[in-house]
Amino acid sequence: MGRTLQNTMINLGLQNACDEAVYQLGLDMEELEEIEEDAGLGNGGLGRLAACFLDSMATLGLAAYGYGIRYEYGIFNQKIRDGWQVEEADDWLRHGNPWEKARPEYMLPVHFYGRVEHSASGAKWIDTQVVLALPYDTPVPGYMNNTVNTMRLWSARAPNDFNLRDFNVGDYIQAVLDRNLAENISRVLYPNDNFFEGKELRLKQEYFVVAATLQDIIRRFKASKFGSTDSVRTVFDSFPDQVAIQLNDTHPAMAIPELMRIFVDIEKLPWDKAWDITKRTFAYTNHTVLPEALERWPVDLVEKLLPRHLQIIYEINQRHLDHIASLFPNDVDRLRRMSLIEEGGTKRINMAHLCIVGSHAVNGVAKIHSEIVKTQVFEDFAALEPEKFQNKTNGITPRRWLLLCNPGLAELIAEKIGEDYVRDLSQLTKLHEFVDDELFIREVAKVKQENKVKFALYLEKEYKVKINPSSMFDVHVKRIHEYKRQLMNCLHIITMYNRIRRDPAKLFVPRTVIIGGKAAPGYHMAKMIIKLINAVAQVVNNDPMVGSKLKVIFLENYRVSLAEKVIPATDLSEQISTAGTEASGTGNMKFMLNGALTIGTMDGANVEMAEEAGEENLFIFGMRVEDVTELDRKGYNAQLYYDRLPELKQAVDQIKSGFFSPKDPNLFHDVVNMLFHHDRFKVFADYEAYVKCQEKVSELYLNSKAWTKMVIRNIAAAGKFSSDRTIKEYARDIWHVEPSDLKIPPPNEPRDAGQDKTPNGTAA
Repeated sequence: MGRTLQNTMINLGLQNACDEAVYQLGLDMEELEEIEEDAGLGNGGLGRLAACFLDSMATLGLAAYGYGIRYEYGIFNQKIRDGWQVEEADDWLRHGNPWEKARPEYMLPVHFYGRVEHSASGAKWIDTQVVLALPYDTPVPGYMNNTVNTMRLWSARAPNDFNLRDFNVGDYIQAVLDRNLAENISRVLYPNDNFFEGKELRLKQEYFVVAATLQDIIRRFKASKFGSTDSVRTVFDSFPDQVAIQLNDTHPAMAIPELMRIFVDIEKLPWDKAWDITKRTFAYTNHTVLPEALERWPVDLVEKLLPRHLQIIYEINQRHLDHIASLFPNDVDRLRRMSLIEEGGTKRINMAHLCIVGSHAVNGVAKIHSEIVKTQVFEDFAALEPEKFQNKTNGITPRRWLLLCNPGLAELIAEKIGEDYVRDLSQLTKLHEFVDDELFIREVAKVKQENKVKFALYLEKEYKVKINPSSMFDVHVKRIHEYKRQLMNCLHIITMYNRIRRDPAKLFVPRTVIIGGKAAPGYHMAKMIIKLINAVAQVVNNDPMVGSKLKVIFLENYRVSLAEKVIPATDLSEQISTAGTEASGTGNMKFMLNGALTIGTMDGANVEMAEEAGEENLFIFGMRVEDVTELDRKGYNAQLYYDRLPELKQAVDQIKSGFFSPKDPNLFHDVVNMLFHHDRFKVFADYEAYVKCQEKVSELYLNSKAWTKMVIRNIAAAGKFSSDRTIKEYARDIWHVEPSDLKIPPPNEPRDAGQDKTPNGTAA
């Protein structure tokens, strides 16, 4: 979520008043804002997307709740020591959190372990261990519409009789100390991005958030006028018309068997009725196609932790496979491919398959990704129910990612086209009229230059490196992962370095290359990539032949509040994943909106950015998805490129020989070995096209006016990438609710008694 103070002031229309009041107290608002800790309760794009969606849902007047876990320790703080990443605990609650309100009155029990007893009256899950879920509410204000939604995060608490109720002669002190075991559930965020780690504590976290949330939703449904009760029990027929649940990836997939358990075991609904309601309630968003990221929980683990849920999953699977067998008799291989249970080795539950079968809608997060989902990853399911599969291209909130982080540009735009664009970003197309307006061109360039100077001062303060603010700011910030190809950027840096040294007199367009991002603590290759970048920076930044022509900076502890500083100062945005691997990306959109140009592959939302702005206004290079597929068919041979391209050979040889690690010449052996023998992401195959494309970038940068005109065309085309547009599409195509642009009266004005705050019906 990042910081809350400035976002709240902007959405409430109070920023100027607060700035002025604080100034009159002899304080500086910006200094105050810097004191707030980031709430870092997620791992990269997926977590930040949820935060943008909350802002858009409130701004569109949807009655929506964001549910998650109140981690005591969020994503780790990254320190760079001697070029290596070192993790420190993110003790973000150390000084308290003024934005949250504990709600002990809504505390709920969550059960684990135990066993299942079957009788005539149905299944009973008994002898369980109970953990309490304590909700903390954080307000989510809409933009200038007097709407405030809620983000509800659950914290784990041991019940007071924990370990004391068992036939216990026991040790009272130890029993109280053991409360930690239960409360560890919400202790720490697992720091993996695009990687599945099948740990018991992680599965506990996933079930914990799901079980608490579903109880909360059902309590609210029963209390509302819709949960009509006939003295005996609630009628749930209207449930899917009043409740929509969006599964953000497969992490909350246990919600599907959990809702079935509530309906069948507790509310005593017949299976078919319960299943119909469940399917109509859930929708699933897929966020990745990388096989190592797909959740596959071992059956033994689920059986131990959630025995009733395993039985329910088996029943869902049986009925699902019976249905497929009736459509495709004798096609055993299809049954194997489509089963929720993967046999062979340890039996596992494929959570994506569970989500597809248990949802009425499945979507990818960019056109190209949704196509890959339909035609490759889940092709059997899409053949069965093509109407279930949709696309919803990701977006970003223009409140945080323009107004808050780039007030200079936001104001400049408002002067030209008015202020309405903040709620309707498609209005940015009006800027096309000003592409040839000399004054506007100069003003856009001036705002960028001011942002660069400000960021350069920040860098000099933090990193003690002298930055040339007129150099091109070439920025690559995102999680460190092989598929995102920070290594390819690194090879380009080495190539530029070698060119400067080969011909120091030759004209060279000066660059400051900024790379930032966290590596998962257990991801060895990603940590080696960070070390390599820092080793290269050490050599480049201290070579007198290079001077101010080329500087390399690894940005420590990349997070939302740092993104808000670097993105407005960026000239060139690096979006260079291997085609077909980045589901969407959202950083790409933030850079586009903030006046950077993009160098990128035809991957994720880059494809739609090129479609909106015109391919000639992005620096597109490299293999397309078809080329990657063809190269896989032929077999990728890295050696071929190494032998054919002298500059690539030189760069790789320097890494291999220890040119960048003289004290330990073999330091990067693993990296080089990977590049030659098991590079799934084909860095060498795109190297030549990338370097040539970078030459075109430098050439355009020399012509400041032409560069800025291209920037304006990009900003004018960025309207599609508002999360408001994304949420409107979810609302209409999946949740079946109508967004409202009604501004509800402020609390100090009397309201009509008949006025309903949520005319939309469904709560998402």
